[in-house]
Amino acid sequence: MPQNDQEELWPEQDIESSSLTALAHLYRAEVFRSTHWRTRLDNTTNWAVVTTGIALSATFSNIDASPLPMVLVGLLVTVFLVFEARRYRYYNMFRARARLMESDIYAPILHGRKVPWSAEWSKLLADDYETPHYHISLARAAGRRLRSNYSWILAIQAVAYYGKIAIHPEPLVSLSEAFERAAIGPIPGGLVMMAGVFFHLSWVVFAIVTLRLDKAYREQRKSPMQAI
Repeated sequence: MPQNDQEELWPEQDIESSSLTALAHLYRAEVFRSTHWRTRLDNTTNWAVVTTGIALSATFSNIDASPLPMVLVGLLVTVFLVFEARRYRYYNMFRARARLMESDIYAPILHGRKVPWSAEWSKLLADDYETPHYHISLARAAGRRLRSNYSWILAIQAVAYYGKIAIHPEPLVSLSEAFERAAIGPIPGGLVMMAGVFFHLSWVVFAIVTLRLDKAYREQRKSPMQAI
């Protein structure tokens, strides 16, 4: 390729080569941190899956086994969801930084355009390093993890619980019998089943509300760092 054509395709950058090298190492660090926190997200999901599997094994181990483990595992999965939402906020922060460098530094370079040193991307990145902060609320983070993973785990928990009530120790013949099987000590079965329905309906409502919040927040966002 002629020298002039090459210079036109790859114009001289406003960023010094030493600074560009430092940014490359910074990008690698942010990708590593986002990958690390992504792995921690997967670990929390694995805990939820494993504990649900243990509860299923205990509940369906024999016809006289209590359905109580399926009730307790629903509460434990909720705790794991909160843990994962907290971890997702860290992941979201590091991923946003890496994404900003990809879209505003590397993409223009690959297109053969100059990348201005004093531009919006550098100010956003500098501000984020000077005053680190989460880019997403805990509720929205929990909503995202619920919609992507935990809704399936909670659905399996609900189906397994009501399946246990329906078939063990023998198939149901009346609704009153279902209430008797669902009773936990002095707590009436009807109250237990109503609490279960309320528990799962609340997650459905929470998922829908946080989805709408996500859409509204993206429409009103003031920074590309907050799009992730």
